[in-house]
Amino acid sequence: MRFEAITWDRLGDLLADRLLDLKPADGSPWPRVAIDGAPAAHPGDLADRVAEALRVRGRASRVVDAHGFLRPASVRLEYGHQDLDAYYDGWLDTGALWREVFNPLEPDGDGRVLPDLWDPVADRATRSAYVHLPPGGVLLLHGPLLMRHWFPFDLTVHVLMSPPALRRRTPDADRWTLPAFERYERETDPAGTADVVIRADDPRHPAWNRGAA
Repeated sequence: MRFEAITWDRLGDLLADRLLDLKPADGSPWPRVAIDGAPAAHPGDLADRVAEALRVRGRASRVVDAHGFLRPASVRLEYGHQDLDAYYDGWLDTGALWREVFNPLEPDGDGRVLPDLWDPVADRATRSAYVHLPPGGVLLLHGPLLMRHWFPFDLTVHVLMSPPALRRRTPDADRWTLPAFERYERETDPAGTADVVIRADDPRHPAWNRGAA
């Protein structure tokens, strides 16, 4: 895979331009985009850049952090604080994401999306209000391990880090999760299947493979 050097600001602009013409395959009026990456890759920063670039182009969007849809601690941590299988398969409340985010953006949906459901730090419901995404508005869902859940994304962006870079930039307390990302690479191959791949080993100098236009 060949990568081209680019800046984060330019990435936000080019991705926003691409989204202006993105037509969902199922006929929905709401394009749904994954910005997938390990926490150390900060996919949320890119999602925010794309949202801002869309805003100045007159297009609505909604950034949703997958961490706002984690299961309660009593479920996530049932088998311990560092259980890899639970982290890989059970931390994300996929049912809630379908119900509160994806179902409202189906072709017959009403565009009424819940931006988050659960605060994993306080371990309680966020009680956030629903927001309305107008037709043509773009969903930007960011977080780790997103491409293994069969969500109906119309464009997938993977922020790639090599294993050494991921280890360097992951806090010591979270390094127990690293084998989950190795498994993700083996089983899902996000770099090989994403529409757009961004290499972020050096956060100051990203590079990208833009995929098919």
